[in-house]
Amino acid sequence: MVVYYFLAAISCWIGIKSLLGGFRFADYVRRETIRPLPDYKPFASVIAPGRGLEPGLADNLRPLLTQRYARYEVLFVFDRADDPAIKVVERLSSAANVTTRIVIAGPATDSGQKVHNLRVATTQVDPESEVLVFVDTDARPGKDWLKKLVAPLVDEGLGASTGYRWFIPEQGGLASRLRAVWNASIASALGADRSKNFCWGGSTAIRRTTFDELAVNDRWRGTVSDDFTITSGLKEAKLPIHFTPNCLVPSIGDCDFNELLEFTTRQIKITRVYASHLWLPLLLGSSLFTITFFGGLILISISPRPSVAVFLLLIFALGAAKSFIRFRAVSRVLETSNGELLAQMFLWPFAQLLYLYNAIVAGFSQRITWRGITYELKSPREAVIISRDS
Repeated sequence: MVVYYFLAAISCWIGIKSLLGGFRFADYVRRETIRPLPDYKPFASVIAPGRGLEPGLADNLRPLLTQRYARYEVLFVFDRADDPAIKVVERLSSAANVTTRIVIAGPATDSGQKVHNLRVATTQVDPESEVLVFVDTDARPGKDWLKKLVAPLVDEGLGASTGYRWFIPEQGGLASRLRAVWNASIASALGADRSKNFCWGGSTAIRRTTFDELAVNDRWRGTVSDDFTITSGLKEAKLPIHFTPNCLVPSIGDCDFNELLEFTTRQIKITRVYASHLWLPLLLGSSLFTITFFGGLILISISPRPSVAVFLLLIFALGAAKSFIRFRAVSRVLETSNGELLAQMFLWPFAQLLYLYNAIVAGFSQRITWRGITYELKSPREAVIISRDS
């Protein structure tokens, strides 16, 4: 029991530090959302790589064509000319007042398909373009998303501006809500400390000159992760990354448990390969939490111990408080519901258990399946395509 109490005390200490981080995140979101937006609106090229149909695709793409931004273009990039999503793009583009183009990148051979699409598209942007903006087709940005994402780049010393995803279940369900809770903890890792921020490929803006100076297109060769690669390039050049809370983007939809496990494990496998320094702390931290929290539940179910119950309540309360603070901060930007709040507050221990599962699996396998293509991640600069769907 002495060992358990020692580990539980460490968990409480980590919980307190995490809660303080939640307060810092909430304060940063508040300050950023009320700060006047710089008047910086250069010509921008929005690049949206896609592959296949997905639920809500038209609703996700439509806002890209109706941004309150004077001068921009949208490039939709696919690997095949017969991709069924192209018909959706053509239908939406026919009624749009913004320049759109469909780029066929062809099948990838020496990198991930998304990265290959981006590499081709960045060579075909308008010559007048000053800013490159990357967006995922499962994100549903607001009408001022582009303006708010690009504006911080008025600071020429800034490397990039980024938002992040926030999953919002459509029909509900345990798996969908657990995915949202799992993802939320990553969102609050972003904040005022620009040196610790990272780019999210679903909502990132970078000056074209910075992109070229860092030779990002060359860096992408052989990789699967577009955002980790940009992030590492910016950090090597000591260029800060600005997190823009106004560009927290909803990703609306549901998943089942198989999709939940596939998505979360793929993310951690990618993290292990491209940011290996984060994998071991994740494994150790989630292991510690599982031992103290779920192990404590087992202990008191066998033999009621008030001291163990106190530790469990404290650990849970600290995590629930952080979840509440984070959720209220995000609610300044996105429309949220009480059902989502309850999920965030009560499912977070199971999200930590899921992180442990993800980290263990990532320790034994570097094979992922993404948009119908299976890759073996040999290293940060080498991804081998194992199979491709028809």
